[in-house]
Amino acid sequence: MTREIIYLIFLIIELILSVSIASYLAGLLYSSLKGAPYVPTEKKVIDEMLKAAELKKGQLFLELGSGDGRIVCRAVKKYGVRGLGVEVNPLLVQNARLQARLQKLAGVKFVKQNIFNADLKSAEVIYLFLMPKLIKELFPKFQKEIKKGALVISHGFKIENWENKLAHVIKTKPFPTYYYRV
Repeated sequence: MTREIIYLIFLIIELILSVSIASYLAGLLYSSLKGAPYVPTEKKVIDEMLKAAELKKGQLFLELGSGDGRIVCRAVKKYGVRGLGVEVNPLLVQNARLQARLQKLAGVKFVKQNIFNADLKSAEVIYLFLMPKLIKELFPKFQKEIKKGALVISHGFKIENWENKLAHVIKTKPFPTYYYRV
């Protein structure tokens, strides 16, 4: 190969990387402006949270603000639940779908949707890692749609006015995780 061709290949690679990084950063900004920044959770913490949830095979596990899908995918893979991730950021939805395909997970679906429009009625387990203001805005929807007996897992922040529904708390780092039995 000539130097010019090698140089051209490196320019193309640099362009692809630059566009990828710019897209990723634009996606983060988009998610933040919609109410919740994308903050990935470590695998160790995910495993600890899911174990404490005592998930059962076949349950519908719904994640509001599913990001790159790592939590839903892990729940489906390890516990045999059916998974649904709801995410407003189209780049993260595409990434989550790709990750599910690469892991050959058939029982999981990701949708690009505002979490205020998500149907909560059939979920047995609902997971969220959202900012307190957004949780407060979602609370009337929770009261109306979440079925009796469902487990709501809130990573990082308490759900106001549900002290009587709090089943337990685990001290995951850097944020605690709250488990509510509705």
